Amino acid sequence: MNRTVTVPTGYVRNLLQQAQAQGFDTGELLQAVGIDPKEIEAQTEFSAERFGALYQRVMYIAQDEYFGMLAGGKVPNGTFRMMCHAIIHCKTLEKAIYRASAFHEICRGAEIKPVLVRKGRYAKVTFSAIDNADFDFDSFLANEPPERIRTSLSMWHHFISWLLGTRIELKAAYFTFAQPADLEVYHKLFQSELKFEQHENAFVFPARYLDQPLVQTEESLRNFVKTAPFQLIAMVNDDPSLKSQVVALIGKDFSRELPGAEEVAKALNLSVSTLRRRLLDEDTSYQAIKDECRRAAALHYMSSPQLSINDVAELMGFDEPSAFFRSFKRWTGMTPGEYRRSDAYQQQLMHSR
Repeated sequence: MNRTVTVPTGYVRNLLQQAQAQGFDTGELLQAVGIDPKEIEAQTEFSAERFGALYQRVMYIAQDEYFGMLAGGKVPNGTFRMMCHAIIHCKTLEKAIYRASAFHEICRGAEIKPVLVRKGRYAKVTFSAIDNADFDFDSFLANEPPERIRTSLSMWHHFISWLLGTRIELKAAYFTFAQPADLEVYHKLFQSELKFEQHENAFVFPARYLDQPLVQTEESLRNFVKTAPFQLIAMVNDDPSLKSQVVALIGKDFSRELPGAEEVAKALNLSVSTLRRRLLDEDTSYQAIKDECRRAAALHYMSSPQLSINDVAELMGFDEPSAFFRSFKRWTGMTPGEYRRSDAYQQQLMHSR
């Protein structure tokens, strides 16, 4: 999506307040990422990308990847990346969340873990202390600031949405504290019914999402971790269309046989005829979406000079390079060789150096 993703400037102020409370020089933090303090005072919205860079700096200085979230202790840098590697090959979102919870039982520093509860048509993600924690979780939670609880729920919602490649629409979000003054921030983050002074902090969503496969790969994970927590702060892919859900289910691995319309319809709890009708309402079709995804992947691989054309053909799942040549020309109007001799490709090479 070609738009600037923003967060309320209050996010920046809250992060700086927490950093200052732990004894860090906020002036040095801002200077390190090129943020003028006057910007924070003058703006109501702030670039999520720049806020992400500031958050990265704070986590590095604090040596705590869960800074500003419910954790119960410092979580060493690199822990989040290892958790992602532990769950990236899970078959479904449900298995991924269960494994993430189990990971928190053995990782160093974390005393709090996410908990998944599935019941009927709905499921929820909440928090609890790890099994061998030596503190009272309810007392701990009562002393946590609302902003930290809000951030924790929001980041976990965004993370599991990223795993599926599409925003998980929430039914409700529950909070143990009283309704805050900045209620509009909660509406913007969760886009669902909000309930305060509840017995737990949780977000509730349709259980059908749990049966969907993860669309992310080790390649996309590398880019995700490199820019984290940017995509955990703001929902970047918030396209609610059916097309976006289909794209997510097709995924990014084109070396395998792509799912058929029947398989995708089943994953979305739709009949094939309903899938086709609703895609037609969005002026597209399943075949058109598959072609778009394959074209985008082919251009992505062709833009990597370290890959030969035969390498790209193999990554795209073609047994014969000649078949890839024909498909690439159908998608782009050029053969692979013509594309790599084109001005657009040469300019892209220059910009990437």
